[in-house]
Amino acid sequence: MDTGLLIGTVLAVQANYYEVQLYLKNYRGVTSIPQVLLCTRRTRLKKVGQYVMVGDHVIIEEVDWSGARGAIAEVLPRTSEFDRPAIANVSQVLLLFAVAEPPLEPYQLSKFLVKAESKSLNLILCLNKSDLISSSEQESLGRRLSEWGYQALFISVYQQQNIEVLAQYLQDEVTVVAGASGVGKSSLINLLIPGVQLRVGEVSRKSSRGRHTTRHVELFELPHGGLLADTPGFNQPDLDCSPEELAYFFPEIRRKLLVTSCRFSNCLHRDEPDCVVRGNWERYEHYLGFLELAITHKIHLQKQGDPELKMKLKTKEKGKKQYEPKLEIKKYRRASRKTQLQKLQQLCQDSDDLNELI
Repeated sequence: MDTGLLIGTVLAVQANYYEVQLYLKNYRGVTSIPQVLLCTRRTRLKKVGQYVMVGDHVIIEEVDWSGARGAIAEVLPRTSEFDRPAIANVSQVLLLFAVAEPPLEPYQLSKFLVKAESKSLNLILCLNKSDLISSSEQESLGRRLSEWGYQALFISVYQQQNIEVLAQYLQDEVTVVAGASGVGKSSLINLLIPGVQLRVGEVSRKSSRGRHTTRHVELFELPHGGLLADTPGFNQPDLDCSPEELAYFFPEIRRKLLVTSCRFSNCLHRDEPDCVVRGNWERYEHYLGFLELAITHKIHLQKQGDPELKMKLKTKEKGKKQYEPKLEIKKYRRASRKTQLQKLQQLCQDSDDLNELI
């Protein structure tokens, strides 16, 4: 690593300030540096549309060591990115659901699973509050999810069951915790990281749904290495994949297509003839519902135009190429002298024409 650069990871974003955990223990002769700096963002980054997310690896400049402050000068390329929750450089997803209080909703769980699959990251499916159901109910639910293509880890934050097993999966990884409100995300993080003391809400007795407690995304350091991100609870994640790729986010469909193939290579597995996917399997109705959402999303993108037209390729240090947002011409770029002269000549001509009419 180049010791001339001060690099860190964004742990939290609050308004226009960023908490950045530093990588280096020593920096240019400074033997005692703060572990976390409170940083602002360079104006140049805002002008080119470069936003900063939790999890971003950033370069820091103009450090005030005594005040533990600095400025983010550059955002390094991301290995992964979520838009909801807004977080970057995650290595795996911990999908947390409850088996009761609130009750497990298969369609909702399925949508979260598809969203997680679309990110091509390691997925841990964890079911909390397992102390509220019998061992036979756990076995039945485990077999059902196995048919979906997932091995669930049953835990109980209240009774601290299988927490050590889960902690081993999280060690030395950057993990984002996702799931609906009220399933115990904040309670689990409080248990895994003593001293964090996140706000915990209760499940509404009237609706049997969880109450939103987390207000923003934040990364927390695990005691044995790794980072864990708490995310705001939400009822349904957005599906932003294309209709053509949706099928590959279902393990059941992937298994079928490994054995045989559909008649048409562009089959959407809806009403096409000789489709090997269409049939009597539990999540097929889920797939059809998500397919309609994916088609709607594709139509919306086509109306917006190609987003790549708003990007430009720039050559960085050592010949490294990187895409950056283009400046908005009308907002940031000044008209050339030639354009200004042409406008002035046109104004003079219009004035002469008006005088002749008078």
